[in-house]
Amino acid sequence: MSLDVTRTEPRRDRPTSQEARRRLDHARGTRLIQLRALTDTGQTVEDHLTSAQKQSIERVLKEIDAAFARVEDGTYGTCLGCAKSVPAERLEILPYTRHCVACQHRAT
Repeated sequence: MSLDVTRTEPRRDRPTSQEARRRLDHARGTRLIQLRALTDTGQTVEDHLTSAQKQSIERVLKEIDAAFARVEDGTYGTCLGCAKSVPAERLEILPYTRHCVACQHRAT
């Protein structure tokens, strides 16, 4: 869904499971490409920056897998902190997020 398209229908609280899966597949694919690129650099494991980047990408991949599980069990788009709906705009940007903005700030 493009952000520059004029909306003709009201915005839903949550994306459909098909939309969620599409966004999560895209996020996963992007992170796997990044991980492969880091692996293909030929740098050693001792390179702390590369190692930190790999760990970060692997952490996001785990979050994506957890988000797929939430799609399956019907809890995708519900904040784990306050049990309210995560705004659709947030899910467009971070399709694997577990929290609304307020609960995310409290969690960090």
